[in-house]
Amino acid sequence: MTTQLACELTVLVLAARVFGADALAVLRRLAAAGVRAGVSEMTRHEREGGR
Repeated sequence: MTTQLACELTVLVLAARVFGADALAVLRRLAAAGVRAGVSEMTRHEREGGR
């Protein structure tokens, strides 16, 4: 685990503690959007002749 990832996870946990269930719902949506973006980037890279 990189230092940057650990820092981001710490901020997310603190936000969840401060803002409660609403923050958790937002964090889940952000995580899902990140996964979708990552998958989209991987498939785009494959179509362009990458790996």
